[in-house]
Amino acid sequence: MQAEQIEQLIKQGVPGAEVLFSGEGCSSQVVVVSPAFEGKSLLQQQRMVNASLGEHFADGSLHALSIKTYTPAQWEAAKQGRA
Repeated sequence: MQAEQIEQLIKQGVPGAEVLFSGEGCSSQVVVVSPAFEGKSLLQQQRMVNASLGEHFADGSLHALSIKTYTPAQWEAAKQGRA
């Protein structure tokens, strides 16, 4: 799958998501920042992202992706080196 396709699927599945994609193939990484993650555990956040890509993992068109999730406040802190 192309990075643009992955980004669009995540944006469709996670309300208000900002998606930053890097790498390619088995070393692909995606950072997803969304206010929808507020009050959710890390596991719940990961499940939200995985749900938006689920059928593509199941059919093999997507097989490896490192996912990091942040609320907007967490993302700002991480960019400033405070997280």
